[in-house]
Amino acid sequence: MLSAAAAERNKEPILAVLLENVNTGRPLRALEVSSGTGQHVTHFAQALRNVMWQPSEYDRQSLASIEAYRARYQLNNVMPAIYLDASLPHQYWGGVQPETMDLVVNINMIHISPMACTEGLFTGAGAVLKPRGLLLTYGPYAVNGQITPQSNIEFDYSLRQRNPEWGLRDISFLCALAQRNGLFLEKMVDMPANNKCLLFRKESLV
Repeated sequence: MLSAAAAERNKEPILAVLLENVNTGRPLRALEVSSGTGQHVTHFAQALRNVMWQPSEYDRQSLASIEAYRARYQLNNVMPAIYLDASLPHQYWGGVQPETMDLVVNINMIHISPMACTEGLFTGAGAVLKPRGLLLTYGPYAVNGQITPQSNIEFDYSLRQRNPEWGLRDISFLCALAQRNGLFLEKMVDMPANNKCLLFRKESLV
């Protein structure tokens, strides 16, 4: 059971956003893309019992950690973790079928992965979400070409030093990417430590 300090800090604020925006009165299905240690999915599943959660990861060590959390908490609404490479088309997403998910959650991945993963996330979410389904992303972002405050500028610089393909993405770029995949930015929520939750809604077919 790996433990990330950031996940421990942000799991409750993100849960508050989920509780405000997710229907708790009927059975739902959720896919977490890039579940990390497993701290988030087990925390969310305890509060949102009506949601069947599907964790996923690219990193093998993280997959083992997610399974350790599942074993520890024995939650019947958390499925076994699947291997998922967000840069690949949804047909390779561990058997997740088109238009079967009410919710896709992606926390702290967009800025620490290549652009292909962000593009794949939005393309895949556009495919696997039901009409009116929700994609929630969380992390630090640039806004209209600007990164604030100074700590985020320094964070972006350090990410790009580690890997030129990493770095904070601009919300306007993400909105354009969303629109190409039938999603639109419904809500933006300011979060602690200069992060944001972005909530993208899949447009329903009229």
